[in-house]
Amino acid sequence: MNLAGKKIVLGVTGSIAAYKSVFLSRLLIKQGAEVKVIMTRSALGFVGEVTFSTLSGHPVISDINDEGNWNSHVEIGLWADLMLVAPATAHTIAGMANGFADSMLLATYLSAKCPVWIAPAMDLDMWSHPSTQRNIKQLQAYGHRVLEVEDGFLASGLHGKGRMMEPEKILKEILRFDFSSQDESLEGHTILITAGPTYEPIDPVRFIGNRSSGKMGVALTKAALSRGAKVQLVHGPITVQVPDHPLLTALPVMTADEMLTAAKKVYPDCDGAILCAAVSDYRPKSYSDQKLKSKDQITQIPLEETQDIAAHLANMKKPNQWLIGFALETQNEIQNANQKRIKKSFDFIVLNTTTKEESPFGSDQNKVWIVKSEDQILDIPKASKMQVAHDILDHIVSISIK
Repeated sequence: MNLAGKKIVLGVTGSIAAYKSVFLSRLLIKQGAEVKVIMTRSALGFVGEVTFSTLSGHPVISDINDEGNWNSHVEIGLWADLMLVAPATAHTIAGMANGFADSMLLATYLSAKCPVWIAPAMDLDMWSHPSTQRNIKQLQAYGHRVLEVEDGFLASGLHGKGRMMEPEKILKEILRFDFSSQDESLEGHTILITAGPTYEPIDPVRFIGNRSSGKMGVALTKAALSRGAKVQLVHGPITVQVPDHPLLTALPVMTADEMLTAAKKVYPDCDGAILCAAVSDYRPKSYSDQKLKSKDQITQIPLEETQDIAAHLANMKKPNQWLIGFALETQNEIQNANQKRIKKSFDFIVLNTTTKEESPFGSDQNKVWIVKSEDQILDIPKASKMQVAHDILDHIVSISIK
């Protein structure tokens, strides 16, 4: 596809990486996009306005009041199909995360109704600082996409993470972005989503569980809500905040049995289900009301299998319903995921891995594959969990919404 007819606001901030945005703007325009550039005052020290205005065919905007002419940040924010801030400095990221409006760029951002993407660029210590990471997580919580920073030589002379993603890669991501995914494609539909771990108690202190944070399930919830869906979220003890939304019903549970009971209750009234939860496969055969103290008591704990939530829902599934599962595999990934898809009657299964580079546990990013059969595999590029959630929903819409 190309970008013909798409309107893009390109925000450029005060980083040496601003020169990359010159190439980026040209790439976007060559693909048919109409680009309007907003520069912060500090960005003007790196790249001149004339360069961008010549390429884009539009005057560069750097201030709300430009030589007596009023620039409407509201009008520009409403005009755009996509707002891309590239490069985004730590200062601008902080302003976006905390609602500052002390520049034309930030004022436009606060007025934008379109998807917002951020391509950070800064030194490695600034990037890794807790305040920056907190602001990044806040922007992701808003539903914005934060493009991955790259590893390499930085302007400081140091080597590490902090480089802005290369323009060609950004263009590739934009070209594969479904602009219609931000519409009401799921309006009128109800979705069951399970998220997080389950905890199977041993005694009042100990339990059998796993490291799932629930971030992917909550990202799927936010993405579905943004498309107009009503969501029934059945979640275990997750570490991420559940959004407050009128279309969301959150059903907190602790054990696999409790999750099964809640899921069975709501699934009949849903159009489909996404089983993202990392349900414990086993639980203790017996529960101790008192804390186990003796080594002999806790070194051998008889276990039994928990109930298979997917199997129960598959047996309940009506012809017009769909069922999507997740698989986390460490070897023979595709083959094992596909076998699980067949066994559990999933329409498709989303495959995760736990390699050092791709482990999804606790991360704000994810790398997945959509497995429809052993020969039909869709490779989803590594991205924020929110973007991956939209990628998954795009596929659900393509197979279920007529």
